[in-house]
Amino acid sequence: MGDKLLPPAIFVMGPTASGKTGLAIELRKHFPVELISVDSALIYRDMDIGTAKPNADELLQAPHRLIDLLDPSEVYSAASFREDALREMQAITKTGRIPLLVGGTMLYYRALEYGIADLPNADTVIRERLDNEAKEHGWDVLHQRLAEVDKTAAKRIHKNDAQRIQRALEVYELTGKPLTQLHEEAKYDACPYNLLKIGLLPEERSWLHERIAQRFDKMLEQGFLEEVKQLYERGDLDSNLPAIRAVGYRQVWEYLSGNIDFNTMRERGIVATRQLAKRQITWLRSEQELIVFNAQEKYFSSVNTRVKAFLAGYSVFADE
Repeated sequence: MGDKLLPPAIFVMGPTASGKTGLAIELRKHFPVELISVDSALIYRDMDIGTAKPNADELLQAPHRLIDLLDPSEVYSAASFREDALREMQAITKTGRIPLLVGGTMLYYRALEYGIADLPNADTVIRERLDNEAKEHGWDVLHQRLAEVDKTAAKRIHKNDAQRIQRALEVYELTGKPLTQLHEEAKYDACPYNLLKIGLLPEERSWLHERIAQRFDKMLEQGFLEEVKQLYERGDLDSNLPAIRAVGYRQVWEYLSGNIDFNTMRERGIVATRQLAKRQITWLRSEQELIVFNAQEKYFSSVNTRVKAFLAGYSVFADE
């Protein structure tokens, strides 16, 4: 069960719409845990509906750290997340409680657990040029270009994953080295915690697809369009920013720009969310020491038993 000389921490991982937040809140009722968000969209203020950010009642029951950190005009990185998360984890540990990290940004989990390569910051000029090339020729062409300079990255990154293709090409242009090589050369620092990694994965993909469609429609009913419209009308944001490129926001932004109609926006938003879920599931299936529970079943009792067993070796938590 890991190194009991290290303090404990819990990961609650899973694809979008799998029920991670609900499980984390329930665990907080039974164990001395404090929640830390692991989500590249929840860090932004004024982006609540489309990110499925925990609502006021949920945050009252279980406050989340690392949400509402930045304005949507700002850029955040996996390296920044690792630094912030470790700081919050250590603060929680010092109070005698347990960090519970919950969310679906798999790169953040990987950076936290294993460390991260020292990569260059984003370059807006290069990103804009790559975006323009993609609009003219398609991301397939840029994916082929990536394969020419970094075969390993191209095999790992799906041809429709625009953000990661762009980042890999950007890093290559800035450093002259493939992203894969930079990762291999990096010196990584392991997370100084004993980790229990819980994964929620549905047995049937159709179950998750239906939940994603229902949730997207619910977001629209709750005012998602108005939320994005307020961002759109600010005048200082554009579609190249990571915040606006978040799933759902990108499609609504296209609709507000007049490039697509409402039905197309809705369909593309749902499809993009399903593609995100597929990437998350693929990543989770390669995750080491992940204890998987079927998201379609009543799993809390089994998860509860696992957490109790994990904490059994820590006398300070034994009677919780």
